[in-house]
Amino acid sequence: MTLEISRNVAIPDHEIELQAVRAQGAGGQNVNKVASAIHLRFDIRASSLHPGFKEKLLALKDRRITRDGVVVIKSQEHRTQELNREAALVRLKELIKPVLYGDKPRRETKPSRSAKRKRTDQKTQRGQKKRLRGKVDG
Repeated sequence: MTLEISRNVAIPDHEIELQAVRAQGAGGQNVNKVASAIHLRFDIRASSLHPGFKEKLLALKDRRITRDGVVVIKSQEHRTQELNREAALVRLKELIKPVLYGDKPRRETKPSRSAKRKRTDQKTQRGQKKRLRGKVDG
């Protein structure tokens, strides 16, 4: 089983470490007995990702990535371990996916002739309004 990031990129399960821990916060008597939260650890440097993707991931300014290049995600929003596991894997996928595609290249645009005319008309109207606020000769 693998975590599919895109059609061409997948992460094998043995590279993702999942550990069940007790959830924090309120939850009654059950929270002290059941380990429903999930700690996900993914070592970027030791992974099978393309070296270019690894560099981009390590360059991200994300608090979930440690100095050692390990992604740490804690999921505890659901009551069951299975749902928290799925949520953690989705969050890992959302972290990696933008790195694969990069930024969309910017297409240069310029304002239309009517947009330029409207802008200059508004500027002259504002100027007239301000001129009328001046002192009145009496």
